Amino acid sequence: MNHPSDPCIKLRHLDFSTHTTASSAIRLPSSSLFRPLASPSRIRSPPCSSRLVTFSRLSSSFLSRSRVECPTVWRSGWRSPIVSTKRIRTSVAAIERLNRGMTTAATENAFKDILKSLPKPEGGEYGKYYSLPALNDARIDRLPYSIRILLESAIRNCDNFQVTKNDVEKIIDWENTSPKLVEIPFKPARVLLQDFTGVPAVVDLACMRDAMNKLGGDSNKINPLVPVDLVIDHSVQVDVARSENAVQANMELEFHRNKERFGFLKWGSTAFNNMLVVPPGSGIVHQVNLEYLGRVVFNTNGILYPDSVVGTDSHTTMIDGLGVAGWGVGGIEAEAAMLGQPMSMVLPGVVGFQLKGKLHDGVTATDLVLTVTQMLRKHGVVGKFVEFYGEGMGELSLADRATIANMSPEYGATMGFFPVDHVTLQYLKLTGRSDETVSMIEAYLRANKMFVDYNEPQKERVYSSYLELDLSDVEPCISGPKRPHDRVPLKEMKADWHACLDNKVGFKGFAVPKESQEKIVKFDFHGQPAELKHGSVVIAAITSCTNTSNPSVMLGAGLVAKKACELGLQVKPWVKTSLAPGSGVVTKYLLKSGLQEYLNQQGFHIVGYGCTTCIGNSGDLDESVAAAISDNDIVAAAVLSGNRNFEGRVHPLTRANYLASPPLVVAYALAGTVDIDFETEPIGTGKDGKSIFFKDLWPSTEEIAQVVQSSVLPEMFRSTYEAITKGNPMWNQLTVPATTLYSWDPMSTYIHEPPYFKDMTMAPPGAHAVKNAYCLLNFGDSITTDHISPAGSIHKDSPAAKYLLERGVDRRDFNSYGSRRGNDEIMARGTFANIRLVNKFLKGEVGPKTIHIPTGDKLSVFEAAMRYKADGHDTIVLAGAEYGSGSSRDWAAKGPMLLGVKAVIAKSFERIHRSNLVGMGIIPLCFKAGEDAETLGLTGHERYTIDLPSNISDIRPGQDITIITDCGKSFTCTLRFDTEVELAYFNHGGILPFVIRNLISSQH
Repeated sequence: MNHPSDPCIKLRHLDFSTHTTASSAIRLPSSSLFRPLASPSRIRSPPCSSRLVTFSRLSSSFLSRSRVECPTVWRSGWRSPIVSTKRIRTSVAAIERLNRGMTTAATENAFKDILKSLPKPEGGEYGKYYSLPALNDARIDRLPYSIRILLESAIRNCDNFQVTKNDVEKIIDWENTSPKLVEIPFKPARVLLQDFTGVPAVVDLACMRDAMNKLGGDSNKINPLVPVDLVIDHSVQVDVARSENAVQANMELEFHRNKERFGFLKWGSTAFNNMLVVPPGSGIVHQVNLEYLGRVVFNTNGILYPDSVVGTDSHTTMIDGLGVAGWGVGGIEAEAAMLGQPMSMVLPGVVGFQLKGKLHDGVTATDLVLTVTQMLRKHGVVGKFVEFYGEGMGELSLADRATIANMSPEYGATMGFFPVDHVTLQYLKLTGRSDETVSMIEAYLRANKMFVDYNEPQKERVYSSYLELDLSDVEPCISGPKRPHDRVPLKEMKADWHACLDNKVGFKGFAVPKESQEKIVKFDFHGQPAELKHGSVVIAAITSCTNTSNPSVMLGAGLVAKKACELGLQVKPWVKTSLAPGSGVVTKYLLKSGLQEYLNQQGFHIVGYGCTTCIGNSGDLDESVAAAISDNDIVAAAVLSGNRNFEGRVHPLTRANYLASPPLVVAYALAGTVDIDFETEPIGTGKDGKSIFFKDLWPSTEEIAQVVQSSVLPEMFRSTYEAITKGNPMWNQLTVPATTLYSWDPMSTYIHEPPYFKDMTMAPPGAHAVKNAYCLLNFGDSITTDHISPAGSIHKDSPAAKYLLERGVDRRDFNSYGSRRGNDEIMARGTFANIRLVNKFLKGEVGPKTIHIPTGDKLSVFEAAMRYKADGHDTIVLAGAEYGSGSSRDWAAKGPMLLGVKAVIAKSFERIHRSNLVGMGIIPLCFKAGEDAETLGLTGHERYTIDLPSNISDIRPGQDITIITDCGKSFTCTLRFDTEVELAYFNHGGILPFVIRNLISSQH
């Protein structure tokens, strides 16, 4: 059945009692709005081990037994959590033997004896749950709350095949096992996608169905087994700004550019089970997740369990502020999770972050998160959970917590977790969750020792390390100009800006000669005189779920605009201003407060409901402004309330990009420059001729609180999310075929069948060494996924532009790389296409070029890679520290694989990107501590042979690998396949071929 109010939104669920697919309508009774929380019948995902095991971790029983025998230890280097690798065979026969055993063995839960009833106060029961207290193990009381969620998941899914009793014991004994970096399986409750990463995920699923068919398998096995929510939020661009009609105009352009993509996603929502697609114009994925999709506690088929989620966007961590364990993964990992594959992860350490005190008047949550980000980057939290606690928690609203959790990727943690407490429950009620649902959530979490009640004595919990912050020490700040963790106190901003102009080119430098620093460029802006100088603000954007989910800073921005209007200040017309809320709720409370009117007067009209400027969808600057910047080499600035400001991300012409709270965005827009000391210099001159200072505009905490109290109401959330399932006219008019296999259009420039499974057979290709490879690119530190696979505009002279022009696509319809991630031909050409790429081969020249070593020709990266492939040569990439930081972008691994890159040798990797490389069959290698390409005397002009055994059983996770160059040098690197499961993926040529072979084997 279709949704009663929208024939275009359809959900289906798996009936695990009969193993057949059934359809189910979503019904939203007024008494219980939030469909993810209100009804267990929405999607019947398996709360514990299902009777039919259709998908297994490779040789799970063998892996489990070998993990029991030998825990991981550290000595001179890595030792595997599994020593008996010879027991792990990746041949078809071994998988078949395993699956025959799994389907015939009893799969009742090993912890069925602790399945308890959770009674309702008025009688009856909410459901049953796996009780942690019933284990009678004192170690559980000392566990961080975030680890208890991993423990509950392991217990609930423990079938002694995919998840074993030994896995459960490892988690219970976290205090001792975590330092040993043991491996555990984790099965998230659901998967979250946005459209930039969701389109390639659905493309992969559709392609996997075709591959299953070709290999004689059942294509319907390719179906999500857990709920999948996809929010279309990454496609809207700020083409039209400063207009009352901006929302409609930008949405029309969005649909014009993306009609084919949107139709494909709509097809996916009907062709695949358990998949909900939230239409364009609804909001930003993480804000929708926070306000609507987040369950906190599932009640599925009478089994209660904590909500947990992995998402194909690194800022999935925002949901951690709601007490839901969630983090970003690569698209290929997410696809495996959808298909029932347990995620293999290292049991993380947990940093305890104690908050105390109270924020000073006028200090915002944005100031706090930038401070926390800097502290945690300095502490070092990569691969760890961060768990917040302490008396200061009571001073933070849920939205403040979500802001801190959102920026976990920026401080490097897997999660920034806030356990559920009374503040969480109040937020759930504010956002329209029913009283009955909130009561069930509280009862379950209290019963299972997952609720924090600060009115009760706190039992001591153990953390891997500890940090403390007195909230009263936080001061107003921004971050930039090129990295989110480069925090600058507001009072030091002017001095810092001048230092950046002076400094050599780098993260804090532009190397502008002294004699040019005061240069003023005058130009004509639509008939009126205008001027720019270094530091002039040309983009001021209130954007991003990081801040638009927080009413205090959004209404604070409105108050700054109101005071400016009343005093006679006006943003200069050549500043591109925009406001892109993360949900329709924001519009409702800005209108009710009367503050949207003042934001409009300052040019901050609502431009759409999506990520916009934060992900580079800032649209074009006015031609006169763009020419003034380009022709005069002006270091122009953008100020945005986003979470990332990497060079080249926000806009190609803004070399300086600063992250700031929404009210500060308005203040800097009014000032027109970042070259200002707000404490001593006036922002402008008022209508009475008096100088207006920052303090004249800045609202007090009490002023903001009063407006929040009177303007943010539960009914706003209810009405917004009742409407969200109805779609919009443009979405509802899209027609899609009712087929389970996708009909690929070879002429499409948006959706193209990828070559991943071309010529695939049931026999895994096996491990492979790398022989006499050329270096495609030679990088320094902090190469981000934006550098590797940009999401923004397609440059007119790029290989991707040439490809599009050859196929009759007009330049104005190029759209962005992010919107074309469903087409591998374009994405391969867009790999390493960032215009700010710094490649050591080019000796200081910036841009997406490289040197073809055999000829010395300077080519685009794509052209050089194709030459190497045509000549039969392998390639590698050399890099520094933090390679692959930034967004969880699977194309940053898929693209290099399609270019022929066989290995990346770096000082260190970002967590998700390393995993993505593994998933695509690329070998990640780390230089030894204290070594890098420079210290080893490597220029990149050498040829590299990576001496990797050809037999997978001879390779261990984390082992030392020797690399030999053609000029006689050799050096040792650490192999960053971190688990045996990752070795299995490598043996199969990647995670997706492994999945297909395993599914087909299970059928037989």
